[in-house]
Amino acid sequence: MKWEEVCTNQQLQNLPFKIELNQWGQIVMSPVKIKHSFYQGRIQRLLESLLNTGEVMPECAINTAAGVKVADVVWCSEARFNQIENDISASIAPEICIEVKSDGNTIREIDVKKNFYFAEGAIEVWLCNQEGKITFYRPERELKQSLLVPDFPNEIKR
Repeated sequence: MKWEEVCTNQQLQNLPFKIELNQWGQIVMSPVKIKHSFYQGRIQRLLESLLNTGEVMPECAINTAAGVKVADVVWCSEARFNQIENDISASIAPEICIEVKSDGNTIREIDVKKNFYFAEGAIEVWLCNQEGKITFYRPERELKQSLLVPDFPNEIKR
């Protein structure tokens, strides 16, 4: 399947889980729990409160070498948003791509996804574990804090 077909298929609308495509065009489904949605929403609101420019978006589809991957939350500058806003799936990754770990995710899977985002132009990738701890990465190393949003906390609290 192609991503455009996934987006327009009526049977795949309003599903209670995230859909991605693998490198063979097969649909991969990721069911999420309430806590996943909580962290995703909290991260989005915190980003919006800390950044005065650019766009914060949930569930952003990004073209990668292994098919379309969907980041839980992203931030992109106005310039990058102008490049991708009419894409069906982003042809270049937003500057910040954030993944919230679900029960179904393995550490290896998240690590591979992180590398795909960097390969597509992400500057930072953030990983939120199931307890709300955030780990920040640049392509070359793990960071103590985000360099793009230095005031972002290392942990999401209820």
